[in-house]
Amino acid sequence: MNDPESYKPTWRKPFGILALVLALFGYALIVAGLSGPISTLPVLVQTLVYIILGTVWLLPLRRFLIWMETGRWG
Repeated sequence: MNDPESYKPTWRKPFGILALVLALFGYALIVAGLSGPISTLPVLVQTLVYIILGTVWLLPLRRFLIWMETGRWG
């Protein structure tokens, strides 16, 4: 079992949480900036674009969370 005395907190989790919040905020600003051009598309295409943009940020998240936990990227 893990010995509580051997546990040493790292800077990765606080840094990772802050970086994740800032990155999501920046990504949201970029997507909001694209809302003008996207609004000229047909409604079904808009829906598809927003579904894609709403899920694409999840792609790097797994590796980032692994890094936050272990210090390795994979």
